[in-house]
Amino acid sequence: MTRKDFLKKSIASISIISLPPFISGCSKKESIAPEIIVNGGNPDCLVLPSETAGPFPIRNPSSLVMEDITGDRTGVPLTINLVIAKSDNCTAIENARVDIWYCDAAGDYSEYVLNSSLHFLRGRQITNKDGMVQFKGIFPGWYPGRAPHIHVQIFDNSDNSLLITQLAFPKAICDTVYTTATNFYKKGKQDTTNENDSSFRDGAAVQLARIEGNLADGLILTHTVAV
Repeated sequence: MTRKDFLKKSIASISIISLPPFISGCSKKESIAPEIIVNGGNPDCLVLPSETAGPFPIRNPSSLVMEDITGDRTGVPLTINLVIAKSDNCTAIENARVDIWYCDAAGDYSEYVLNSSLHFLRGRQITNKDGMVQFKGIFPGWYPGRAPHIHVQIFDNSDNSLLITQLAFPKAICDTVYTTATNFYKKGKQDTTNENDSSFRDGAAVQLARIEGNLADGLILTHTVAV
């Protein structure tokens, strides 16, 4: 799939599709109401705000060059499709290094504390000629004081950091995941919304990821990260 087709698919419909619940242990069919996202997926190639790398950045990203970053974690499958582009003309950036990291369903990170010897939900990919990378993982959990998020860091091909940012998630989808797939996500709904989050409360519209799919087959996140 070309970058043009990828962006066309991402932009074609801004509303989120209905998400039936996770099948395991569930027979009741429910769905969330469609939600409208402003700039969902960042189709205008606006520069994302610079954010903190957080307390748990990747320690050895060069050893984590991989597409499937699930490790031994379990949760609702999530495919993460990112396009890295120039903000001035929205053209793809080839050979950019993209690092992502985020917490598991319980809100824990690898490489730190009790998980110091484990490596999950962290990885690096190099963008292709269309500026695209793809990661396979699970839908993130949450921890107190933060809305669900994914950390993203972009480097040029000389290993210079171009941007550290974070991606936010629509609350309606988070609520569905956390109240349906309770065999994985055991803490219920997050305690912090994007509007009250320390990183997103200045306006998370451009950081709000577009989510498609369903909980049974997996969700798909798409976003353009412009630098």
